[in-house]
Amino acid sequence: MTTALGFRIDASACIGCRTCVIACKSKNGLPPGRHFRRVVEYSGGGWIPDPEDPTLMAPSGIFAYCLSVSCMHCEEPACLRACPTGALRQRDDGVVVIESSRCAGCRYCEWACPYGALSYDPSSGRMAKCDLCIDLVDGGEEPWCVTACVTRALEVGPIHELRERYGSLDALAPLPPGERTRPRLVITPHPHGQLAGRGTGHSSNPERDLR
Repeated sequence: MTTALGFRIDASACIGCRTCVIACKSKNGLPPGRHFRRVVEYSGGGWIPDPEDPTLMAPSGIFAYCLSVSCMHCEEPACLRACPTGALRQRDDGVVVIESSRCAGCRYCEWACPYGALSYDPSSGRMAKCDLCIDLVDGGEEPWCVTACVTRALEVGPIHELRERYGSLDALAPLPPGERTRPRLVITPHPHGQLAGRGTGHSSNPERDLR
């Protein structure tokens, strides 16, 4: 049986530089406004009167961290279940791919995915998404997002090995709870990371909210 692949995200190392986003757009020839990977910023806290000088304001519980997000190639992909034409399929190694010739462009997969990972191409009327750079992975190379990451905050490998090495955490706020689709994802949390569903902060760049 082929080993399923997955992502590891080190939220303690991600600096939000978006080099991974640029690399992904370059590799896939994506125009402005379309992306397969994005960086979500999550922050919280506030300001209170300084206890020593009430005329000044002091920070209270302020935190911020970033998560690089794309298709999670889930064990139970919501996109695959939602597709009425069978255009989405999962390879033996767990990578979820789209057969464009079967895609009707109905966008049901886009609405079903809790990670906002699918992208509609208006020029073709079809959907597209991260395929883990399978042309490179099949040849023993790394996806461009992983290669480009300047802080080595991204890693791809057999998911059971990543879990053995880094643990089983698969969701931090603002990501959805992992039990919804069982993402093949391992997160090394930021020191101020908050659990999915229990976060007290907000997305600082909610141009495409996670659902």
